[in-house]
Amino acid sequence: MNLQLTLAARYLSGRKLRAFLTTLAVVFGVVVIFGMNIILPTMIAALQVNVQGASGLVDFSVTHLSGETFPADVASRLANVDGVRAVSATLNRTVNLPTDFVDNDPARADTISALALIGVDPDAARTVRSYPVYEPGRFLEPSDMTSAVISETLAGALGVTVGDSFSLPTVNGLVDLTVAGILPPRTTPGNEEVLVNLPQAQRMTGEAGRINTIDINVETGADEVRRAEIQTNIETALGSDFRVGALLSGTEMFASLEIGKSVLNLFGVLALFMGGFIIFNTFRTIVAERRRDIGMLRALGASRRTIIGTILVEGLLQGMIGTAFGLVFGYLLGAGILKLAGPMMSSYMNLELGDPVITPGLMVASILLGVGITLLAGLLPARSAGKITPLEALRPSVAEAEFRRRASIGSIIGAVLIGLTALALFSGNSALIIPGGFLFLIGLVMVAPLLVLPIARVFGRLIELIYARQGIGGLAQGNLTRQPSRVAVTASATMLGLAVMVAAGGLVTSLTGTLYEVMHRSLGSDYLFVPPSIALWNSDVGAGPGFTERLGAVDGVGDISTLRFAGSMAGGQAVSLMGIDPVEFPRVAGLHFQQGNESAYQALVDGRALVANGAFMAAIGAQVGDTVELLTPNGLEEYRIVAIATDLLNVKITTGFISQANMAADFGTTEDVFIQLNLRPGADRTAASAAIRRIAADYPQFEIISGQAYFESMKAQMNAAFGAMYFMFAFLALPSLIAMLNTLSIAVIERTREIGMLRAVGATRTQVRRMVVAEALLLAAIGTAFGLLGGLYLGYAFVSALESIFPLGYAFPLTGILVATAFGLLFGALAAFIPARQAAKLEIIAALHYE
Repeated sequence: MNLQLTLAARYLSGRKLRAFLTTLAVVFGVVVIFGMNIILPTMIAALQVNVQGASGLVDFSVTHLSGETFPADVASRLANVDGVRAVSATLNRTVNLPTDFVDNDPARADTISALALIGVDPDAARTVRSYPVYEPGRFLEPSDMTSAVISETLAGALGVTVGDSFSLPTVNGLVDLTVAGILPPRTTPGNEEVLVNLPQAQRMTGEAGRINTIDINVETGADEVRRAEIQTNIETALGSDFRVGALLSGTEMFASLEIGKSVLNLFGVLALFMGGFIIFNTFRTIVAERRRDIGMLRALGASRRTIIGTILVEGLLQGMIGTAFGLVFGYLLGAGILKLAGPMMSSYMNLELGDPVITPGLMVASILLGVGITLLAGLLPARSAGKITPLEALRPSVAEAEFRRRASIGSIIGAVLIGLTALALFSGNSALIIPGGFLFLIGLVMVAPLLVLPIARVFGRLIELIYARQGIGGLAQGNLTRQPSRVAVTASATMLGLAVMVAAGGLVTSLTGTLYEVMHRSLGSDYLFVPPSIALWNSDVGAGPGFTERLGAVDGVGDISTLRFAGSMAGGQAVSLMGIDPVEFPRVAGLHFQQGNESAYQALVDGRALVANGAFMAAIGAQVGDTVELLTPNGLEEYRIVAIATDLLNVKITTGFISQANMAADFGTTEDVFIQLNLRPGADRTAASAAIRRIAADYPQFEIISGQAYFESMKAQMNAAFGAMYFMFAFLALPSLIAMLNTLSIAVIERTREIGMLRAVGATRTQVRRMVVAEALLLAAIGTAFGLLGGLYLGYAFVSALESIFPLGYAFPLTGILVATAFGLLFGALAAFIPARQAAKLEIIAALHYE
């Protein structure tokens, strides 16, 4: 092992540029996987704090599986359960506050953007938790009707003390609360708490007679076995509709995070995959370069195992170094993104992001991927090196001929894969088209060695025209095509990066037109009443029916539509339910139908019917016409799926739309969380707007904006998101730059003597430099051609995958093709910079003596 380590270290130190470029490919992949994945746990932790708050420690917390409220008398089932010592029923709602509600100062950043409104039974609450109230204040009493207990930090932010009043937004408008007592500052992270009597909290949230949490303390000194027994007793008493343990978090944000996690992981794996191509290409060239050295080692007694070990140790060293730097830079990347995203998340979603969270699993996975892919990429070249005998090393190299024989078999397999994916494409079946996109890329990689020569000849003629006077076009083509296997591997790395860019262009082009249409249909009303968060519906305190009744009485106001929210379970999956008025909703907004049509609105009126979006159908595996059981606070209820449709606000969430009448009957929800309003034709818009805003002043939890302004704002955000997507995929193309740079550097090193001979017969430094640039452009053109082919199919596969969730039609990505072509050729020119200078600087005598 010492010999192998010594040989590997000496070779790497003697080839610094090549070692650096190979290691850089590993760094890049690890940075993406590690850096992006430390963001997700941080956001989840912030989300849990936002939704739940940190309200102290109890032995058990009970919530309904749906995440919704349930009758308060459920807590009485636990009174005589064996092992239970104390029970406290609470109504705990996170209240997202409008901007500047607490400090009322637009010039300062909000220190408090959400509150935990907690309704408690004062006597029962003190049996499960301690509430050390400062003197001269006191804790709540059962007779209190408008009193509250708050923390010292919240009192300071509000500028109040015991006996003072402050206001909070409720479903019935602003409510004044008097401070009865002040608690010490919070020592655990979470939303600031406002404790009120349970009946008062129920009135403030429109949840009469309902709770959403039961806190339980069990007998003192219970060991783990006894605690498990008590938990079983609690679960038996409550039934299967309740969860004993942690509170449910908002399914909307978790769905978004999971989607983001999947995309980022795919992004990182592709980056490491391309890094593997670079490493494989480098190590295969290393073996070809060192045939004589390997032969001499074998002649001196080195075993095949020693040779294989030497190559693998080189890969191990590069993998370890690359992974180490990748972890460091990945942490800096993740921390930087969280720091930049913090203000936006606080502003739009009331989430306070903390420091990056690094899980042991992520650390281990990143190390295994970084080191493992490096070793895997070097395994085949290492085995090839181990088979070299001393006699073979003295003969002219036959490695390329052997590779061509093997490549012919691979090309046949690749051609078969491409043929199968073509059949899948013509079938129109998305279940075949989606995996076909990746099989098509694999097929292109396998047939690439046989396609290099004909494609190089086509583009070579263009290069010859460009460099006609220098006479170096044909020379560049010949230099490049003498190693078709190496060119194929490099072109494959380029192909992957550019294929993803073209595919992204196809996806964005296809999404844009449809999304803008859905946006206009969903949000095109005259006025929108938008809550602080449109991602966490269950954290928004909305408004009771009285608000829309007052709005409807304003002269000039026409149709009004509202959305209501309830959480549920269907088929073992958490789902979001949006309650709509089937008569008013289509007059103001509307759903985008994939299956079915507007007649579905009447079906919602007639019975327990549900319009599901694509994500809902995919999650539970249902079809239109099926009956699905929804978990309600009162048990299971059957709903018939009458159509597939979506709106913009819930497009990526597993969402079903039901009538508000059914939502009130089955879920007890009458709270409006999103309101849209149209004015009548010819109405006095100035007078109507003034009257609307006067009424809305009593409901500061809503921001009033015009539908057109919101449409333009959402459109700008979408364009920014699409721009960020292009930037990310352009970032993914960077390994192709490394691959081309590596290949060209290796080619210059291999042809050192040839370059010396060219210089000796009269070639100028400029001609040598341009020859290398011509090779780079030709190499980039080959990779770009492969990338365009792969990207067109992959983009179609992406669109087919999304069509099951969101209705799309494939649009030809002309912009993506132009951008990818520009990137490919630009990368070729950039990749040639260092090798061209390196070749031009070679001295004739030194080059002719090079071994």
